[in-house]
Amino acid sequence: MHCLEKALSQKREKAAKLFMNTVSLIGWLLILFSFVKLEPPGEPIVLALLFIFLLISEYYPMPVWRGHTAITFPVVYVLFLLYGFPYTAIAYAGAVLIVNLIHRRPLRIVLFNPAQLVISFYVAAMMLPLTEALLEKLALTPIIQGVLAYIFLLAVYVLVNNVIVDLVLFIRPQHYSFKMWKQKTLTELNSAAISLIYGITLYVVGSQNRGEIDVFAYFFFFSPLVGISLLSATITRLKREKNRLKLLFSITSELNQMLPSQDWLSALRGSFNELIGAEASILWIKKDGEWELSFKDGRTVSKCELLPEAFAEFDGMRSPVIYNDRKKDGGVASSCFEEDVKAFVYSPLVIENETIGMFIIARSRTKSFEDHDVQSIATLANQLAVIIKTRILFTEKEKRIVLEERNRIARDIHDGVAQTLAGAVMKLETAGKKFTKNPEETRKLVDESVIGLRESLKEVRESIYALRPYPTQKATLAEAILRKIEAVQKEYRQDIEFEIRGQEQELSPMVEKVLFDTFQESLHNAIKHSQAMKVEVLLSYQTEHILLKIKDEGKGFSLFQAMLKARNQPHFGILQMNDAAEKINASLQIDSKEGSGTEVSITVPRMGIEGENTNDQAHASG
Repeated sequence: MHCLEKALSQKREKAAKLFMNTVSLIGWLLILFSFVKLEPPGEPIVLALLFIFLLISEYYPMPVWRGHTAITFPVVYVLFLLYGFPYTAIAYAGAVLIVNLIHRRPLRIVLFNPAQLVISFYVAAMMLPLTEALLEKLALTPIIQGVLAYIFLLAVYVLVNNVIVDLVLFIRPQHYSFKMWKQKTLTELNSAAISLIYGITLYVVGSQNRGEIDVFAYFFFFSPLVGISLLSATITRLKREKNRLKLLFSITSELNQMLPSQDWLSALRGSFNELIGAEASILWIKKDGEWELSFKDGRTVSKCELLPEAFAEFDGMRSPVIYNDRKKDGGVASSCFEEDVKAFVYSPLVIENETIGMFIIARSRTKSFEDHDVQSIATLANQLAVIIKTRILFTEKEKRIVLEERNRIARDIHDGVAQTLAGAVMKLETAGKKFTKNPEETRKLVDESVIGLRESLKEVRESIYALRPYPTQKATLAEAILRKIEAVQKEYRQDIEFEIRGQEQELSPMVEKVLFDTFQESLHNAIKHSQAMKVEVLLSYQTEHILLKIKDEGKGFSLFQAMLKARNQPHFGILQMNDAAEKINASLQIDSKEGSGTEVSITVPRMGIEGENTNDQAHASG
């Protein structure tokens, strides 16, 4: 089935190319034939002025409804009235050709666009004498005859032009929906309406003219049209660039906010292709020296495997590389995209002169990437490089914290349980030797060993409890807090209010653990020590940080005295809370005084300890 669709798609692509080539051939034959029929122009300065107006109008298309169109028909019509079809065809085709070359469009488009416009105007011009003969029989005034002739010429031109373009869009394999056709047609009708109004104005102003029509008259008549086109196109470009920057900022901000989640690249899905007007994008990331396909969107193939030579080329890239035509060269990763995707930009993710990723963006049209597109792609690639490097640093820091925690547990076991067990074994061995000779001393040694073993058992159970999956590993932070509140309320009948603000975000296990530990310790202190009747808990997900606040109306305490006491106690007290907050770059604030309740606040910045974690990271317990 897939092969059949592929064959049909290739057949339609060939048919579309054949139709475009035929139109181009006919159009350029008309243009060449026009050169043969040229005669010296009567007013070359006016001709040059009208050509310049054509060029400006084509280069700066006017925004119309949901699209852009060149409002050039009134200028073309005046050229036709003054100089005939040959000069009109050559000037019109020349202006469109120059604009297409400036925009570096593909050769087939460069040849097709002028040709189809010249053919459209030629068909309209050939039918015009029949219309004029009919209008003369109606005995209308010259002005009305001229206006009706202009309307007919414009209508035929617009109709033929749209039919040619629609045929190309319908024949080619790319999807061309009714909605797209409707939008294009309405855009062209809006353009035709503006041309109609200007044409009628041309006849009205011309009928009132009492002097000689010279170059200045044409200049002042067409200047508003060209000026409006130039001004509106410039404003539209500035708005488009503003929207592009806003969307780029939105994407990078969302990437930063989603950095701690496993699916942090989902912010790119769809939004970046919309920003850059691309059909497909792929991202490779280099992890521990190995290249991994991390993201793909749009018209990509389901299976994408590259040879080691391709990744070696990735390693050597330090700046964006553009491939304008897949047939000539599409780069080492072109096989990862559908066959009708033609142009590519390879933008490396570089940090400290090291390539840590490769972002590839593709379009179906050859030579379609302009400088501002490449700049936007490079900007996002730089942002991605910073984010990936940040994730790597966060992961390394968390691994280091986990390793330190494991070493601490190992030292505790070695200095505690291991020593107690060793002493118990030695006493039991001694008791075995003295069992027959001194039963009383043997019993004493056995009793001491049992006490030591019970202490060791207690320590082992505490270590096992510390290594069990943490509450925030089995549920979200908010769910873990809610379950703890429900358990405390069931045991103590306490009045505890819990409020969540903002959109809940996924955080790294280390951040969630520290926040939950802070909440748990603060709640325990409020119930056991502060004897509070009511506790308020707030978890707020804000733009720049996450805030957790625990407030009670208990008897409060002296913070200075509590810190002095905490130095001599091993449990998770104020000093431990502060140390844990520092590990995730958070700030801890405790406001309390005797008789006034207590408020504990911990604020974690978005760029705190966040990133990928293994199951072992959730085992780190203080």
